[in-house]
Amino acid sequence: MAETESGLPIQAVYDDLPAGFDAASLGEPGQYPFTRGVYPTMYTGRPWTMRQYAGFGTAAESNARYKELVANGTGGLSVAFDLPTQMGYDSDAPLAHGEVGKVGVAIDSLDDMQVLFDGLPLDQVSTSMTINAPASTLLLLYQLTAQAQGIAADKLTGTIQNDVLKEYIARGTYIYPPAQSLRLISDIFAYCHKEIPRWNTISISGYHMAEAGATPVQEVAFTLANAIAYVRAAQTAGLHVDDFAPRLSFFFVARTTLLEEVAKFRAARRIWARIMRDDFGAKNPKSQMLRFHTQTAGVQLTAQQPEVNLVRVALQGLGAVFGGTQSLHTNSYDEAIALPTAKAARLALRTQQVIAYETDVTKTVDPFAGSYVVEALTDDLEEAVLDLMKQVEDRGGAVPAIEEGFQKSEIEKTAYDTALQIDSGERVVVGQNKFTIDTEEPYEPLRVDPAIEAEQGKRLEQLRESRDNALVQQHLAALQKAATGADNVLLPMRDALAARATGGEVADALREVWGAYVPRDSF
Repeated sequence: MAETESGLPIQAVYDDLPAGFDAASLGEPGQYPFTRGVYPTMYTGRPWTMRQYAGFGTAAESNARYKELVANGTGGLSVAFDLPTQMGYDSDAPLAHGEVGKVGVAIDSLDDMQVLFDGLPLDQVSTSMTINAPASTLLLLYQLTAQAQGIAADKLTGTIQNDVLKEYIARGTYIYPPAQSLRLISDIFAYCHKEIPRWNTISISGYHMAEAGATPVQEVAFTLANAIAYVRAAQTAGLHVDDFAPRLSFFFVARTTLLEEVAKFRAARRIWARIMRDDFGAKNPKSQMLRFHTQTAGVQLTAQQPEVNLVRVALQGLGAVFGGTQSLHTNSYDEAIALPTAKAARLALRTQQVIAYETDVTKTVDPFAGSYVVEALTDDLEEAVLDLMKQVEDRGGAVPAIEEGFQKSEIEKTAYDTALQIDSGERVVVGQNKFTIDTEEPYEPLRVDPAIEAEQGKRLEQLRESRDNALVQQHLAALQKAATGADNVLLPMRDALAARATGGEVADALREVWGAYVPRDSF
């Protein structure tokens, strides 16, 4: 019998709905358990938010790309930051050498953030920022930038990823130890509840675990286990579940295996609704909703015959829409080679627009409801996800399991098996191990000017010469004092950034108090 990506059996023919299936228990769209979608009308009212993930080089270069995307019809911005920014280092730090502006935009200070969003209506556009360990810093810089534009914080909408636990599992852009990271995240929840109430305070991510090799079951199970840890940490900090849970959001991948992906999204919504209602006592229906952003699968793109990626991305995007995503980023066809060119980014956006405006998938809610195969797969995925979540819980929850290396080890085993299947040809990758061609057409990639690093260094030098350094040090000392106690660290952090402290200086101040995380396998 054939198997899904998660190793679950998939039949050639399904003759009936799964045993015990009851249309009444399936629920209506927009109602508990939200299997059929979190909103009653879904896309029949309006389509999902079309985001395009972009950011490279300097703030000025990225600003130009954002304006082009907005002009082409994107409804939401999604910011990619370079590795030094993600790790809490300034562009002139020794560890930043060679990485400035390479995989995203370099943001060192409020000056850079103001250039990044110059001329963009922050009260009209929703902004997602893929930033984790220093999420608080970038969020505050965004708030201060909006403030300088005369926009009140309660008008801002968007998301910070802010999901540090998955960094210990799959990506590695962590700074502080887990306990301190959870403290910082809880402070962000509390700060945004009061200061930026429409902001999504976290995007709990399975995407990066999937990119590291996780199956759909592992992706959902480990993501929801991390989400439970965040909810518990917030409650331990004294926050009421219905005060922060409505602003939780999630981030998943969409693979080419369309049927399993649709079932995965439906199962994830159902599991989360039950956890929030029954385990955490959430009364607000918005606290029970699993709202999520989707990105098409970068790991499935190939450098060989890159135009074929256009087909993959269209199928993946369609799966995300069939699964009920709230926002979507479609990858550019050339991302397996280099940073996307402007033409490739525009084509990726056009892919979403074709799905939204030229197909009929937006004319009905949950088109796969009652499908023999999808309902069976939804049940099977739910059972497998709950079993794996129990294995995490049996180890004491997400954080102890991370410290044990459980999730990372499970994902690495799956990634290894997948690589073997591709190498042997058992798993077909069109253009890579089957249907290959002898010569590839020439392609001119987008290249980041290495002079950007020196340019950012000069900007930092000028910044430190022109600001009140005594005032900066005063605010950084207040930040450290809050970090050693129980006060919300975002308040003194905001003061420091407003005085033009750099992101690296803020991170260093907290490193001195909280230390830096060293994974067990590094000893």
